[in-house]
Amino acid sequence: MQSKICGIKDTKTLNYLINHKYPPNFIGFICNYPKSKRYIDLKLLKNLIKIKKKNINYVCVLVNPKKVFLEKIKNLNLDYYQLYDVTPKKTLKIKKKYNKKIITAITVKKKKDVSKYKKYLKIADIILFDSKGYEKSVSFNHSYIKNIYCSGQKMLAGNIKYNSKLDKFNKITDIIDLSGSLETSDKKDLTKINIFLKNIKKLNDKNKKKNTLNRSA
Repeated sequence: MQSKICGIKDTKTLNYLINHKYPPNFIGFICNYPKSKRYIDLKLLKNLIKIKKKNINYVCVLVNPKKVFLEKIKNLNLDYYQLYDVTPKKTLKIKKKYNKKIITAITVKKKKDVSKYKKYLKIADIILFDSKGYEKSVSFNHSYIKNIYCSGQKMLAGNIKYNSKLDKFNKITDIIDLSGSLETSDKKDLTKINIFLKNIKKLNDKNKKKNTLNRSA
């Protein structure tokens, strides 16, 4: 199981994540959506991503981005564009033009919403199933995506708690994406982050041990 922590907007938290004993695989920045309390402007984004990320992927979270903004960020040290409300045609165009890996966000409220992912299977590197909340942490029934096959990876977000029992996500997703659950008074809480990252490590150790026993049986 991999992890993503989203909505980073200060150097203290970013340095903590990068230097954690069990760092996340992805770190996300909310780049063009001012309605979000986690939004950062371009100047701050540039300063944050100057910090060496080691083996972590930097993700630029974008809601239906305009060409003028994409041009402003095209040379920045970003590994993925996470796209909301972008058509398959535009997604492919962005991927080819800017040579970035793509996380396509499928917002889910009802089960029928899930099927939209099929249009992006040959385009996106990762399919993210998220709630309809955008800037708010809203939940949806995670079992909707249990039997979905993606040629790439599946990522799951939407009101997952930092101290949730993670075993239940083993057969649902490849990556768990947290943001609001890791905050206290609208600021990232390092204690909650530490608990989440340690729980991811425990889950992976448990899965590894289980797989070893199954092979030797």
